Amino acid sequence: MNKGLQMSTAHPAPSRLARGFTLIEVMIVVAIVAILAAVALPSYRDYILRGHLVDGTNGLLTMRADMERYFQDNRTYASTGGFNPPCLTARTTDAFTVSCLAAPTASTYVLTAVGRNAATGFTFTLNQADARDTTALITGWGTPNSGCWIMKRGQTC
Repeated sequence: MNKGLQMSTAHPAPSRLARGFTLIEVMIVVAIVAILAAVALPSYRDYILRGHLVDGTNGLLTMRADMERYFQDNRTYASTGGFNPPCLTARTTDAFTVSCLAAPTASTYVLTAVGRNAATGFTFTLNQADARDTTALITGWGTPNSGCWIMKRGQTC
């Protein structure tokens, strides 16, 4: 018999198949997910809140258009001849209640949008001269300003 052609009869040790994850790998994944959640969740909440703030400003602009139509028909913003201005009836959306701040006079009115539900803490105003003010904000969004509606965190007029 030729020894050069002879095959080894010893069997190689079976290779170990890796199954599952090590504890270190799981801990690293958990740490990464926690860091992402800590950054993403506040940003997502601000994103959703900015969407709700649009309800308030749109409500104010719609009410302003209705008040101007009322003025065109009656030549006054105040109640007259059994007709009441539209802002005396509050309009409510999911996030805001829009109404008159006080009863309109013959030549002036102030509309207000007060936040509710997800937008609680926000208040916007608008008058007949289109002066826009932010009179209340939630903590962390800055300070109330006259001259504009603050629609995102850190915005200034």
